[in-house]
Amino acid sequence: MTTVLITGANRGLGLALAQQYAADGAEVIVCCREPARADALKELAASFSDRVRIMPLDVADESSIASLKRMLADKPIDILINNAGINGLSVNEIEAEGWMTTMRVNALAPMLIAQALRDNLRRGSEKKLVAIASILGSTSSAGGGKYAYRASKAALNNGMRALSRDWASDGILVGILNPGWARTKMGGDDGFISPEESARGLISRIAELTPATSGVFQDYRPGVTIRW
Repeated sequence: MTTVLITGANRGLGLALAQQYAADGAEVIVCCREPARADALKELAASFSDRVRIMPLDVADESSIASLKRMLADKPIDILINNAGINGLSVNEIEAEGWMTTMRVNALAPMLIAQALRDNLRRGSEKKLVAIASILGSTSSAGGGKYAYRASKAALNNGMRALSRDWASDGILVGILNPGWARTKMGGDDGFISPEESARGLISRIAELTPATSGVFQDYRPGVTIRW
């Protein structure tokens, strides 16, 4: 049975990913800051009581990441999906505190989580580390606004690209995936696709990951590579 761990799984894209993986027969570890208030996850766990486990995780808190590692111990993880993120504080301003918070959650946290769970990935059969990126992190196509968010996603891309090279000797494959503009709380109501459609595409791209596509910036749609 495939074991998938998803951060930021209490709503939106993370929840859609958890629902589809559970329906497909995977064991799903869903992480969020406040499990007691995650009603949708509790419903999912009740529906798949033997295969869905809710675990607390505040990705911005290193002690919370360490606690997650202790709870998981040596459990093998086949697919680790770093989905948790924020839309960027001080959206169209350059303001230190909001910028640094955005960078910590979107760029640093996925690297720290990957580092903490590296041995769990090594023990897995698929060994796939996934970052939910954004086309707004593409320097080649960068527009205006959303300064902190764009910078954080570009940093995430760069860090994950480096891991795809440095961890290749462990057999770990790194997916850097743009989910498209989905209609979520973070993406807003004007998105082009539903979270479910995005999740289906992402799951397909994750299933198709190979050494040739590890560390490549890909879209949720098949065959679409995004320029750095």
